[in-house]
Amino acid sequence: MAAGEAPIKQAVKWIEDQLHDHPDADRVTLVDEAARRFDLSPLDSDFLVRHLAERHRP
Repeated sequence: MAAGEAPIKQAVKWIEDQLHDHPDADRVTLVDEAARRFDLSPLDSDFLVRHLAERHRP
């Protein structure tokens, strides 16, 4: 990850990597873990949940 990259971008990348490696991973757990790892605000966490919901629509 690039130095100075926004934490939300780092979190999105980390989640994408996790889902690539573990497609059946629980997305809520990943968002919770990303929030802790990247010190995200509740609004950022909500964004990640929405991002994942939109990304994985059939």
